[in-house]
Parts: sequence; structure tokens; C-alpha cells
Amino acid sequence: MSDIREACVEHLEQAFIAEKNGADRIELCADLDVEGLTPSRELILSVKSQLNIPVHVMIRPRAGDFVYNNVEIKQMASDIAFCKEAGVDGVVFGILKEDKTININAVEKLADIGKPMKLVFHKAIDETPAILEAVKSLRESGVVHGILTSGGENTASEGIQKLKNIIALAGDMEVICAGKITTTNLEELHREINAKAYHGKRIVSGLE
Repeated sequence: MSDIREACVEHLEQAFIAEKNGADRIELCADLDVEGLTPSRELILSVKSQLNIPVHVMIRPRAGDFVYNNVEIKQMASDIAFCKEAGVDGVVFGILKEDKTININAVEKLADIGKPMKLVFHKAIDETPAILEAVKSLRESGVVHGILTSGGENTASEGIQKLKNIIALAGDMEVICAGKITTTNLEELHREINAKAYHGKRIVSGLE
């Protein structure tokens, strides 16, 4: 399989295991029990300096919804600037408006700070009222390189048709399929979806 396997990890030991067992990339988070928050700066530096595969860092200042106030957006901007300075390969973030559509202005401002890192819009897109419209707005803005999504469903298996539609619409953006993808169902899902990238906490063996 030529697709990218992105392992979602929350500490250095997991990152080492993921790399050793064939992950092509890491998404580094804190607090995966609340779907991932921004990890500590010490951990970012530690993982980045000791891994040989690309490292993407989750930028999410708190648990809960993805509607952020100015203080929270400033925090995200600061964390993105830090990641850039640290030589991180990419950051993963998402901001919605009150109506759950994408806050393109805020995304563009953060993307400006993050360039030339890879910029991925995360699963906040799954909460938008019309996911294909959201994909189109990101494609037209041209500021993100990828989208992390389960097609608006709880799992990638449930979202297969939507994921195929998103890939068809995404243009140059990398669609990173997520949602309970593991070593046991990855090949079967890949046959169905044929995406270029897949993401999960158990995408390679040894991650429990």
C-alpha cells in the first residue's frame, strides 16, 4: 500500500513505537481522551529532535467546540509560530463560526503565520452543516494543504461514500481519512476509499 499512515500519539515512547512499526508520519497531541489538545512545547521539541519521520502537531487550546475567542486564537497563533520555529513539519487546527461553518478569515490568518509548514484542517470539518461546501471553501481559499475527516460520520467505515466525494472535490488538498481506522480494517477501507492518507491511534501495531 502506497498510502500514508499517520499515527496519532501523545508521548515520546508512542512516537518511537509508531515510527518503528511503520508509521509514515506522526500527529502529536495531548489529552487524546478529549480528542487531542496542543501538546507541551517540551514534548514538541523532544519528539521533533528524536524522530526521523515527519511530525504534525495538534493546535487546539481547549476541549469542547471549535468556536474560539480572540484570546484563544492568539494562543493558537503563538503555538503555530513556536512549531514553525522548532522545525515541525506541519500543524493541525480548525476554527468554526457560531453557525458551525468554517471561519475562513481566522484560518487564513493562522495559515499566514504557519507558512511554509504543512497546514491541515482537522475534524472540526465533520461538525459543519454541509461538509462538501466546507471542503469547497477550503479549496477555494487555497491556504491549507490537507483535511482530516471521517466524512462527517463517527467512523470512516460509516463515512466511506462522503470520504470518496470529499477526495473528488479536494483538488490538491490531501484528504487524511480518520475515524476508528486500525491495523485490522485499514486495507479493507483503502480498497473502498483509495485515499492517499489514513490516520488513527492504532494505525500501526504496538500502539495501545
